[in-house]
Amino acid sequence: MSDESVTAEAGRGWRLWLVLVLLLLVAVGITARMLSLYVEEQAFLQTQGDARTLRTVQVPAHRGIITDRNGEPLAVSAPVATIWADPAKTDLQHASLGKLAALLKTNKKKLLAKLNQDRSRRFLYLQRQATPELAEQIRALRIKGIHVDREYKRYYPAAEVTTHLVGFTNLDGKGQEGLELAYEDWLKADAGKQLVMKDRLGRTIKHINEVKPAQHGNDIELSIDLRLQYLAYRELKAAVQAHNADGGSLVMLDVATGEVLAMVNQPSYNPNDPRQRVSNALRNRALTDTFEPGSTVKPMTVAAALMSGQYSPESMVDTSPGYMKVKRKTIRDHRNYGEIDVSTIITKSSNVGVTKLSLSLPEGSVRNLYHNLGLGQATGIGFPGESTGYLPYLNERQLIERATLSYGYGLSVTPLQLAQSYLALANDGVVSPVSLIRQNEAEKPVRVMPAHVAREVREMMETVISVKGTGRRAAVPGYRVAGKTGTVHKVGRGGYIDDQYLSFFAGMAPASDPRLVTVVMVDNPKGQEYYGGEVAAPVFSRAVGGALRLMNIPPDDWPELKKADKQIAQR
Repeated sequence: MSDESVTAEAGRGWRLWLVLVLLLLVAVGITARMLSLYVEEQAFLQTQGDARTLRTVQVPAHRGIITDRNGEPLAVSAPVATIWADPAKTDLQHASLGKLAALLKTNKKKLLAKLNQDRSRRFLYLQRQATPELAEQIRALRIKGIHVDREYKRYYPAAEVTTHLVGFTNLDGKGQEGLELAYEDWLKADAGKQLVMKDRLGRTIKHINEVKPAQHGNDIELSIDLRLQYLAYRELKAAVQAHNADGGSLVMLDVATGEVLAMVNQPSYNPNDPRQRVSNALRNRALTDTFEPGSTVKPMTVAAALMSGQYSPESMVDTSPGYMKVKRKTIRDHRNYGEIDVSTIITKSSNVGVTKLSLSLPEGSVRNLYHNLGLGQATGIGFPGESTGYLPYLNERQLIERATLSYGYGLSVTPLQLAQSYLALANDGVVSPVSLIRQNEAEKPVRVMPAHVAREVREMMETVISVKGTGRRAAVPGYRVAGKTGTVHKVGRGGYIDDQYLSFFAGMAPASDPRLVTVVMVDNPKGQEYYGGEVAAPVFSRAVGGALRLMNIPPDDWPELKKADKQIAQR
């Protein structure tokens, strides 16, 4: 072998070893890097990878459902969607931006201006409470930076019929009025959180685990019966419209439990339409508005007289000559009724008669009974904004005030307070606490008068519905009714307004064994009819008559029943 061949062979060997060494160094470097990435930088790389694929998303929870006593929904949470943008990441060159603008009922120029207003922002609402159908259309566009989240919208199936009780929530689902506000802590939902994996288009491809469970709100079952609520609403609205009145209220209570079976007001509004939520229509007048109850409290004055032991239903009272002076004030009846018994005082609604009864009693007798019946104090029903009314303390020398208090002037009550006070007359002298929440077990009632006194006064109140009384139009065919009319002047800044009235009727049925107590108040009826017996009594008749039939309460005033009772009495 020549020297050149040896030299060439040695050169090739040296280059081969150099290549092998370089390859070995590269392999060692790659292995070292892999070990470094796997051992030393694994946590960092995992975090960076997760940051690009893993997201913590909110899991919406629905607010508690509000139902009537029969399970009919009054407030429910319907699924909707929130459309929002991340301006910093939104693709402003996307071909579907025009379609997005059209779906949002705007134009592309305005949408781009909104997104470009502050590109550093990470959250921008585009539309709240969108329909699920619209949400799916927007989601299908797959525009980077545009997101669709699920949420819930409050919906009220009975609308204006129950709105003064139920109230409404704001866009964020927080109670603003009514029981939605009163029971906010009970009804509210607490959204959960979930860890998910998303692809580069922001779509969820895998649910990893639950970070925080969603807590749905608690349900509430109200005491009202939606059937009776609709009936009461229809009759009250018709009367307010027929008499061109400013407003009105109707409250219907269950005598045995004190539960509110219906509570309606006029004017009303549809809570599903935010444009109708005007201040004049929002308040629950049956709980917030106070008025002088007028003649509707005369049965309580008579009850106080009977409780004193000085009087019986047959006791005679001289009301001649149809008026009397108490200090500087003249108290008048509609006409001179002459000498009448205590029962006729109720029948004819004699101001002179109840005044003479009241002034003959110890000074605190009438006022204390009013207080025990719940007048001038909150009912404890838990409704936001409930008025307490006003019941003055009177001494022996305040004769005028004692006189006017006996026939319903000088104090103020709400329709609910007046209805609560009638529970004692309907339930043989005991009163159950009123409630808007259905009671599985009735609370223990409180006795405020002897049972025989309540029954005697109830019998007197039946004469108000007779042809001789002021409340003939409150009669319900087939049923005995006991009640009392009332008409008072409205109070203005300068005192009583001569040509503006409040018309009432308060009563119970069936009178033989009362199941329902109902109070009707009509505010400022205009026209020829304005007395309680003309305006409020017919509403009572129609609402209570319908309720008795819906509740399958047997009649107690059929001729056949009277004949059978007479035969039994003769045996």
